[in-house]
Amino acid sequence: MTESRITSAEREVSIPAAQVFKLIADPARHPQFDGNDNLSRADQGQRIDRVGQRFTMELTNGQSRDNEVVEFEEGRRIAWKPAPVGEEPRGHVWRWELEPVNDLTTLVRHTYDWSELTDETRFERARANTEEALSRSVTKLAELAETLDAGIEVTD
Repeated sequence: MTESRITSAEREVSIPAAQVFKLIADPARHPQFDGNDNLSRADQGQRIDRVGQRFTMELTNGQSRDNEVVEFEEGRRIAWKPAPVGEEPRGHVWRWELEPVNDLTTLVRHTYDWSELTDETRFERARANTEEALSRSVTKLAELAETLDAGIEVTD
């Protein structure tokens, strides 16, 4: 049996795609909906808006990651390859995709793809990015978007 190296989770949320996209395009918001509890913080002002852009995240273990945006479609999709600061990406990709169901509902899909990861020392960690962990991220994103849509200010 071949090991699957692409894991996804999805659900519909009662929020327009444009509002959900604002959250995923802002790395400073990512720790608020990280289902792996791996992200600590990111500086404000790194709004993702194009392929080739880089943004930095600090992990809960104190390390930092440079993330190169490899897919971007405004309002619909963002994907990036993380790497330790100053190093090349190791071949795994994080992706968020949004599909409007109607004007008020969005299908949110979160994917972790490690099919091109060659560093075997990272395989165990890659396997920890389960469908359940991705589902937690999607749920936390939905809850954050719904909270903000209700006009409740959320802080770290």
